[in-house]
Amino acid sequence: MTLATGQSLAQAVAPVAEATTQTNTEAPEATMPEAASPAAQAADPLGLGGEVRLLGNSDPNVRTATAIVNGQVITGTDIDQRVALVTASSEGEIQPDEMERLRQQVLRNLIDETLQIQAAEVQELPVSDEEVEASYQRLAQQNFGESPESMDTYLRLIGSSPASLKRQIKGEMAWSRLVQRNVSPFVNVSAEEVNEQLQRLESSRGTEEYRLGEIYLSATPQNREAVLQNAQRIIEQLRQGGSFVAYARQFSEASTAVVGGDLGFVRLAQLPQEIASVAATLQPGQLNGPIEIPGGYSIVYLIDKRQVLTADPRDAVLSLKQISISFAPGESQASAEERVRRFSEGVKEIRGCGDAERAAAELGASIVNNDQINARALPETLQSILLDLQIGQVTPPFGTVEDGVRVLMLCGRDDPVAAEGPDFEAVMSQLENERIGKRAQRYLRDLRNDAYVEYN
Repeated sequence: MTLATGQSLAQAVAPVAEATTQTNTEAPEATMPEAASPAAQAADPLGLGGEVRLLGNSDPNVRTATAIVNGQVITGTDIDQRVALVTASSEGEIQPDEMERLRQQVLRNLIDETLQIQAAEVQELPVSDEEVEASYQRLAQQNFGESPESMDTYLRLIGSSPASLKRQIKGEMAWSRLVQRNVSPFVNVSAEEVNEQLQRLESSRGTEEYRLGEIYLSATPQNREAVLQNAQRIIEQLRQGGSFVAYARQFSEASTAVVGGDLGFVRLAQLPQEIASVAATLQPGQLNGPIEIPGGYSIVYLIDKRQVLTADPRDAVLSLKQISISFAPGESQASAEERVRRFSEGVKEIRGCGDAERAAAELGASIVNNDQINARALPETLQSILLDLQIGQVTPPFGTVEDGVRVLMLCGRDDPVAAEGPDFEAVMSQLENERIGKRAQRYLRDLRNDAYVEYN
């Protein structure tokens, strides 16, 4: 089940956070070491010796999945329910080692979320329960229509809960208020910068722009191999049906993590050469990576592409007639195939949109009129077919016996006009948002650095 606020419900997990682990141990009795030679000091600058005996837990990566953030507890149940929001978007089975990494990532996300809520309360910007409930109800209505209670049932069915999603909503609202007060007022974009950007857009008219999603994982020479393996596991999960936006918000270390990795439309010249060469070969919906770049690895997903300041045929508004036949439960395969054959031949003989009702009645088909349909909103396969049709022509039949077989007849098309390009205010807003996003990430790092986090 996919939910939307402009994103899937499983995409409702915030970006990553850093935290420190505190371990209390008793110190062993110490002895005075002998003086070391200069060569030995160079080989062992900290004087640790050849063997290190760890006290207590010998594996720092194995922790109970709970934490106390400035006195507020994050429980294992909190983590389980938030993990369920992410895993609900993945069609493939998540392996145990991958699940453990996901749980640790979600814990860091919940720490961030807690810090944001706490900071908003300290600065007298609290989010009320009434505001959270109103936002939750709007989300439920968007996804479940007249039965918002169905979202409560869905959340419990996948192993999450309404309380977990409401806490997510509260964190997002708190963070938005903090950014509006402490970041946005201090970001300025000059008129000269806006005019320079407008000139660059005009000079690039007709060149292609790529709307990319990114997942960036930083790496050092010491951990490069481990990061590469993690990136490969993420790629595998995405190819098995995982949500790119959810994984970007969980794992990406770029500032775009908060928007699901969406870079927006960019030109190849704006991208690192390693990514630009890959992006140029992709079609919308395709994924590639891990791509080694300075400082780490990137996974890229091509969401869309277009030509700068040029009308895109996919922005055409179509008027369609959907002509379909359905099949009774238990209908034999031979009978269904014969009906599909007669339907396929019959729709080819329809003499324009005005003849559709008569022909449909003879074929035992039903008709639904679909006006004002944006071509871009249709599946990509149908987009290319419909944009090549003339008025009154139909697509090839598509569908299944279970869902019905149908065709689409083109009965009207309003082509887009050539784009005039963004205006001054739109470009200024874009530049401001980019700078606000970068400063907001620095602000969040400050909250983390000032926090007292204790793992249990």
